[in-house]
Amino acid sequence: MPKILILANNDIGLYKFRRELIEELIKKNNEVFISLPGGEFVKELVNMGCVFINTKLSRRSINPFSDLKLMFEYIKIFREVKPDVVLTYTIKPNIYGGIICRITKTPYISNITGLGTALENSGFLQNITVFLYKSALKSASCVFFQNRENADFMNRKVVIRGKQRIIPGSGVNLDYYRILDYPSDENINFLFISRVMKEKGIEQYIETAKYIIEKYPCARFHICGFCEEEYEEILEDLQEQGIIIYHGMVRDVREVLKETHCTIHPSYYPEGMSNVLLESAACGRPIITTNRSGCKEIVEDGINGYLVEQKNTWDLIEKVEKFINLDNEARKQMGLAGRIKVEREFDRKIVVDAYLEEINGILG
Repeated sequence: MPKILILANNDIGLYKFRRELIEELIKKNNEVFISLPGGEFVKELVNMGCVFINTKLSRRSINPFSDLKLMFEYIKIFREVKPDVVLTYTIKPNIYGGIICRITKTPYISNITGLGTALENSGFLQNITVFLYKSALKSASCVFFQNRENADFMNRKVVIRGKQRIIPGSGVNLDYYRILDYPSDENINFLFISRVMKEKGIEQYIETAKYIIEKYPCARFHICGFCEEEYEEILEDLQEQGIIIYHGMVRDVREVLKETHCTIHPSYYPEGMSNVLLESAACGRPIITTNRSGCKEIVEDGINGYLVEQKNTWDLIEKVEKFINLDNEARKQMGLAGRIKVEREFDRKIVVDAYLEEINGILG
C-alpha cells in the first residue's frame, strides 16, 4: 500500500479545502499520513482514515530555532513513515518539508498557496525566504501555483527544475456550496468573512460601513472570522453602536450567506486564491473585492461583482453604493453569473484530478 505523507500548517484548511483529495487517495488504497498541529478538525480527518502525526509548527514565527526544530521533527517523521510521495502546503511545510524530501530523495509535490508577507515585501526576510525556497523546490516532482502572478514571481526568483502547473486555487465543492435562495431587499446585508486583520482589509470595510450606514439605513455590515486581538475592542464598540454585526468564528458559513446579499473582501494580503470568494460565488452571491491576484480571477467586473483598488476606501464605498442602487433582481442575476463562473473554472474536481494525475505519474 503506497504511503502518502501530507505536511500542512493547520487542520482547518486541510479538512475544508483538501478533504476531497484525501478521500480519493484513501479510496484508491493509499495510506495517508497527515503531519500538522492538533485542532478541532483532526478528529474528522482521522475518521476519514488518516494517520495523524501531531507536529508543532508556529505559522508566523520567524525564530530560526523553532524552524530548525521543525526540520528535525520532519526528519524523524520521514524515518518512521518512509513515504512514497509527500504533499506540502503553505510556506514552512513547503520549505522545510521540501528540503528533507531533497535530502532523502523522496518524490514530492508542493503547493504555493500564496506568497505570504515574507515574499510580498522586499528586504532581508524576502531574501532569506527566496534562498530557502531555492533549496526546497529545486527537486520537486511538481509545483502547483494558484495564480499566474505567483508563478511568475517564483520563476523569476527560484529555480524549479521539475514540472509546474497552475490550478484554480483549492477549487470549490459545488455540491456542498449550492446556490442559496437570494434574500429579499428589506435590508441589504454585506458580509466580511476572513481573519479579522489589517491586511485582509478590515479597516477599509469598517470605514465603508460607517459611511454607508449614515446614508443608507437599510444597509447591514456583518463580520465573520477569528479576531486578531488588536481589533476585539474595536469590533465590540462598533457592534454597540450598531455599525457592524460580529458573528465570531462560524463553522458553516452557508448559514450566514443565506441572509446576505453580497460578500466584500477588500484584502491586500498576498492570497493564492481566495476560498471565501469561491464559496460565496458558488452560493450565488455577488462579490466586491480588490483588483489583485488571488481575488480578481474570480470576478468579471460588473458581471458577477465589482473590483476595487486595494487600500482605497473611497473606491470601495463607491462600489458598495453602486450595488445598493441596483434592484434586487439585478443583484440576484449578478450572483447567478458568479455561480456559472465557478462551475466553469473553479470546480474542485479540477484540482483533485490534477493531483491524482501527478501522484499516479510518480507511483506508476
